[in-house]
Amino acid sequence: MHTFLVTLLVIVCIGLVVVVLLQSGKSAGLSGAISGGAEQLFGKQKARGIDAVLHRMTIVLSILFFVLTIAVSYFQL
Repeated sequence: MHTFLVTLLVIVCIGLVVVVLLQSGKSAGLSGAISGGAEQLFGKQKARGIDAVLHRMTIVLSILFFVLTIAVSYFQL
C-alpha cells in the first residue's frame, strides 16, 4: 500500500509541476504591478479556454498532493 501511494504521489507531483509551468503569467511581476498590471490581477476578467482548464487542474492536483502526502505519512508508521 505504501509503495502504491508513493508512486501515485510522484505522478501527481510531476503533473502538478507540468500544469503550473504551462500556465501563463498574470502580470509582469513587480514592474507590472507598479505600471498598472495589478488591474488585470484584480479585474473582473474570467479565465477562458485552456487557462481555465489549467487553473482547475492545478486546484485538483494540489488537493490530491496534500491528501496523498498525509496518507503516505500515515501508512509509513
